[in-house]
Amino acid sequence: MHSLRAERAGFPEYAGQYRLESVLGSGGMGVVHLATSDSGLRLAVKVVHAEHAVDPEFRARFRQEVAAARRVSGAFTAPVVDADPDAERPWMATLFIDAPTLADRVRERLLDAAEAARLGAGLAEALRDIHRVGVVHRDLKPSNVLMAPDGVRVIDFGISRPADSDLRTETGKLIGTPPFMAPEQFQRPKEVGPAADVFAMGAVLVHALTGHGPFDSDSHYLVAYQVVHNEPDLTGVPPALAPIVARCLAKDPADRPTPDALLLELRAAAYPTGEETRAFIPQPRRPSGDESKPSSAEVDTHRRVRLPAAGPSRKRRTWRLAAAAAVTVLLTGGAAGAYAAFGPAGAEAGQRVSDKGAPGRGAAPEARTPWSATVGGSGQGNAVAACSWGPGALYCSAPGVLAARLNPTDGRASWSVPAAAAAPRTPGATSTAPVVNGDLLLSVTPGSGALQAIDPATGALRWHKDLPQGTRTVPCGRRVLLVTDSGNATAVDAATGKAEWSKRLGGTGALWAVGPEQAKGSRDLYVSTRSPDGTWSQVAAFDSESGTPQWQLRVPGTLDPLGTAQGGLYLLSSDAHGMTGAVVRIDLSSRAVRRTALSVSQLQAEAAVGPDGVVYVMGISGALAAIGPDKELWRLETAVSAASRPVADGGRVYMMAADGRLIGIDAAAGRLVGQTIPRMGNGKGTYTATIPAPVVADGRVFGSAPDGTVFAVDAANPAGW
Repeated sequence: MHSLRAERAGFPEYAGQYRLESVLGSGGMGVVHLATSDSGLRLAVKVVHAEHAVDPEFRARFRQEVAAARRVSGAFTAPVVDADPDAERPWMATLFIDAPTLADRVRERLLDAAEAARLGAGLAEALRDIHRVGVVHRDLKPSNVLMAPDGVRVIDFGISRPADSDLRTETGKLIGTPPFMAPEQFQRPKEVGPAADVFAMGAVLVHALTGHGPFDSDSHYLVAYQVVHNEPDLTGVPPALAPIVARCLAKDPADRPTPDALLLELRAAAYPTGEETRAFIPQPRRPSGDESKPSSAEVDTHRRVRLPAAGPSRKRRTWRLAAAAAVTVLLTGGAAGAYAAFGPAGAEAGQRVSDKGAPGRGAAPEARTPWSATVGGSGQGNAVAACSWGPGALYCSAPGVLAARLNPTDGRASWSVPAAAAAPRTPGATSTAPVVNGDLLLSVTPGSGALQAIDPATGALRWHKDLPQGTRTVPCGRRVLLVTDSGNATAVDAATGKAEWSKRLGGTGALWAVGPEQAKGSRDLYVSTRSPDGTWSQVAAFDSESGTPQWQLRVPGTLDPLGTAQGGLYLLSSDAHGMTGAVVRIDLSSRAVRRTALSVSQLQAEAAVGPDGVVYVMGISGALAAIGPDKELWRLETAVSAASRPVADGGRVYMMAADGRLIGIDAAAGRLVGQTIPRMGNGKGTYTATIPAPVVADGRVFGSAPDGTVFAVDAANPAGW
């Protein structure tokens, strides 16, 4: 690494709003700097070299890198926080992951067979996550693999580094790094697909085990020839891994295994004796209550055990393969609660649960069989369905389906109403959940702007109302409010569709929330409108019966109302840059304002208030924070950069990840208690920018996944998900 002064020569002091502090590394395309956001987030900011900034081809590739990195979920990458590919000096800021690269680790010590197998499994998970969103990395190599304590991270998406090589192809500049490139990258660069990343993974594993690549040479030309024509040099690769690596390095892309297949093979290689695989097998309950649980496992928020650090004294640790979907396991330690391994649906509930409202050791809760169903055409285009709960049923909308009523016990639809023809649907789009309001089910036709009222028992249409463009619906007791960006609100009788009153209750960009149901189905309405400069917000309360104002306050910050609990209105407070730094509570009796700061501000935060007044805030950094009356209670790094709004219920917090995982967290202790397998679609548009929140009702948790399915799991047994 070059000196700070040498690397900083000719570079701006800032990239956007971020002050560049020190140099983390340098490559052919640019220099990566350490920076800190105003909220305290540590960032890695890549700034393109000046000579490349004037090259339209490099700008296009950098723009592609930013787009690709944003599409990946972030579970196995460094999430993108900000970027400006069109700046004079294009730059991209990602979360800084304080971890050595695989190249650094290998310089210290080679990996043994078990460590390499776990590394390979982590890379296979990462590639599966990357490929699902239509991205091909094309430059997987040891310096682009971070050995984080909670699992590997893959960085640098879709970039070219011609300054690192003199080799050029007939079609243009070299894309990738020769020792880790697949034959087709030299021969047919325009036809490179996901299999090229699998080839690179094989070369990376050889490097991790031996310190050299399978096609090493001082000449990039000779490397290219060997990759295309010669067999790989696997000297020093353990016999258990050599066949797997050899298949990854097959010349024909069609002969290489998929990441899913690699996960299964690497599991067998990591645990050849079967000793460590006990954690993957459902263990029968012992009559004495003495549960079998490995004691040496360290599980992170992905339920993957951390790769051991250098040193022979480290114990071998169990790692959970996402591909082993038939057998799920959760291992947690400490006095707060203990769980053993659990198998498929129907496995016995956990031994001891510390979550408030969950069954204890002596309890025998009714088992709720999990199920998965497709709502209408939700499997088409991998668009995500959206659901809500009504009396005795789950109501969902999906592509081609205005609304459907699902039996909560098995997912079968008792009726389904097709959606009218509307504007073309974007792949990966998310529907708007229908909502039971009064005695009817209200649903908005996607693309058409029509509000329709449906009989929840039969699916019969009762009335419909065309909505002006940009109108949003806010269910409010026996009424539904039709609100616009200008702050106008029209109250419509949910039973008849007739307008009762229309008033301007807020300003431009107003945000809305409703209070709990009161007498005769009325609810209080709360509106927050930020000032033009974003430094303060006007928060007001209205009577939904007449639209009459009840009170209003001016509160510092941009405030987003979440809802009410324990006699207070809760709001998120953000700055002008969208960084959420505090939770605000307004006492509904005294109007007293209390502000509780987050320990670290959250970007693009989603939040929910629990019935006890604790607010759970989740940002794209992957951190979930619980905010109590006067302090932050706990903070959990989930490594999930794209997630739904959290939902707090029964002593747990639930949220959906972008890859279709439902995640359960102990609301009191702030620890993971369960998660389902990923449910990603196979077609285009598997990434969705808006992720529907899970629904908790009837002793179950219901989720909607990018593969087009709606599924249910037993809320009492998160360890068995």
